[in-house]
Amino acid sequence: MSTASDQSGSSRFPSAVYGDRLERAAAIAGKSGLDGLLITPGPDLQYMLGSRAQSYERLTCLVVPASGAKPTVVVPKLELAGLADSAAAELGLELRDWVDGQDVYAVVAELLGGARAAVAEAMPALHLIPLADTLGSLPVLATGVLRELRMVKDASEIDALRRAGQAIDRVHARMAEWLRSGRTEAEVAADIDRAIVEEGHTHAEFIIVGSGPNGANPHHEVSDRVIEPGDIVVIDIGGPVAPGYNSDSTRTYAIGSSPQGPVATQYEALQRAQQAAVAAVRPGVTAEEIDAAARDLLVAEGLGEYFVHRTGHGIGLSVHEEPYIVSGNDIVLAPGMAFSVEPGIYFRGDWGARIEDIVVVTDDGCEPMNTRPHELVVLPG
Repeated sequence: MSTASDQSGSSRFPSAVYGDRLERAAAIAGKSGLDGLLITPGPDLQYMLGSRAQSYERLTCLVVPASGAKPTVVVPKLELAGLADSAAAELGLELRDWVDGQDVYAVVAELLGGARAAVAEAMPALHLIPLADTLGSLPVLATGVLRELRMVKDASEIDALRRAGQAIDRVHARMAEWLRSGRTEAEVAADIDRAIVEEGHTHAEFIIVGSGPNGANPHHEVSDRVIEPGDIVVIDIGGPVAPGYNSDSTRTYAIGSSPQGPVATQYEALQRAQQAAVAAVRPGVTAEEIDAAARDLLVAEGLGEYFVHRTGHGIGLSVHEEPYIVSGNDIVLAPGMAFSVEPGIYFRGDWGARIEDIVVVTDDGCEPMNTRPHELVVLPG
């Protein structure tokens, strides 16, 4: 068994990584016709500075001008400590602190050097509205700029995702320790929660234990339902490893005996659909083509109506981020993009199943971050 201290790693990447991101962000903002970016606490600020600062009623904001001045962090004086672990000091960024009574929005506007601003999605309306009043125009979302950066992972990020995948695989490998008949979903989830940390995550971000009919609800979490012999159980679990990159893996288990008849046939079709989608991942293919690779097979097997969600989602500092693997998304895959491949089938009131791996696009295909067996794993009843 591993320990969190064995696997946790540093709380952020080397400062040069963030310096490169800031330069690229400014360049993309300029090409987009913006005067700069305004990044408040959340995943985007963590991406840009390695900062885990929180958002409160006083504005903290990274100002990234598109040209000219260096980025500046505007921060309330009483919250300066929240930036202590960030890369700001090592990068030589100015920290412009402020106290109650000052017009912080005027400070931000001055540092921006223009009215054409893009703001992080996480900026609260509490700050967006007075900022728009000061700038004289409503900022746009920085989603496009930040998506271009965050969607393609660099080597450090891919290594973190690889460690996250290995850590969650170790939890799935231990499932027989907890998952058996006579226990409630909540009891099993409590054991999984501890194991996620033991195997190297900082914490569990989510745990789904969907037994029997609960497995037919894709977003079921846990309940007091007692697991019974013969149940099909969906286990979808994940969490971050330092410096904040997430795992997300689903496997489906059978309690006591291997199912026969339609259940076995339908699960085998799901397994083929998931494998087909993973095999289709390579540069130049669109996100919607990956979705179609799984969906078309399930439709051909008469299971299309039971596959009720997209095939996947991007992953990194957020569990769900770009690119989304869904019909209608014509974004072209490129090396470094990371996302889940997770088709599922759900028979309301009866049972459900899902198989999920995280994959990273390589130069000629993809690298799965998860390597646990995809078969319906039978555990002792």
